[in-house]
Amino acid sequence: MDRSNIEKIAKSPEDRVLLAKLWDKIHGGIRKNIPSNSCFLSLRELEMTRFLFGQPEGLHYFGGYEGAERKLLVYLPDYLDEGALYGEDSPIVCLRATFYQADAPSHRDFLGALMGVGIGRETVGDICVGSGSCDFLVTAEIAPYLEQNFLCAGRTKLHLERIPLDAISVPEPETKEIKDTLASLRLDSVISAGFRIGRSAATQYISAGKAAIDGLPCEKPDKAVAEGAKISVRGLGKCKLTTVNGQTKKGRISVVIHRYV
Repeated sequence: MDRSNIEKIAKSPEDRVLLAKLWDKIHGGIRKNIPSNSCFLSLRELEMTRFLFGQPEGLHYFGGYEGAERKLLVYLPDYLDEGALYGEDSPIVCLRATFYQADAPSHRDFLGALMGVGIGRETVGDICVGSGSCDFLVTAEIAPYLEQNFLCAGRTKLHLERIPLDAISVPEPETKEIKDTLASLRLDSVISAGFRIGRSAATQYISAGKAAIDGLPCEKPDKAVAEGAKISVRGLGKCKLTTVNGQTKKGRISVVIHRYV
């Protein structure tokens, strides 16, 4: 670990501020041998921390459940095992909001309502909206405030309660399966197939900085996409290059893409 690497990793002043705060927080915990953790980090921010901290003993990436997208960077000293992440002193709290099922508020409704009560995005992890309830993850420090102040999402009234992390309900995302053949696994080709738009339109989205692979922004249309990668395009949505099959008789690559709906 080397703090001077912040300048090499950061792509903007905001990145430098974030990485400096993370370094002070996590390195302070390592130096004092006490638990410490970051705020919730996006996929891109998580990738930057991996370059900054590497993989020293005691560091964990924890989002509250297996498969979480937004995670904390957590340092646990040697006298604590990973079970502490799920215990009473966990840095993450899961809140369940129940509501009248017919109202059906969306992920966007919940995120907007949470921001509307005056908290920062970095205090909120994944938001799992189901039928009649929504389980969402927050930092332990902000949970008491939300229990008192998070009363509705739009016009939908909410009843809030804490639940154990192992009781979180994560609904299966709805997807549309797309089978296609591509000349190559370039990013512009995958986006074109996944969102049913022309290659030139896909290139414009990428060049405008609106595309990301596994949360990392990419402005290169010819960037190779690996099997299993998730692609997000601002204004279009998300898709996943689920399967890369063999070549067809015409020399094209057979693929299966799942677009999230």
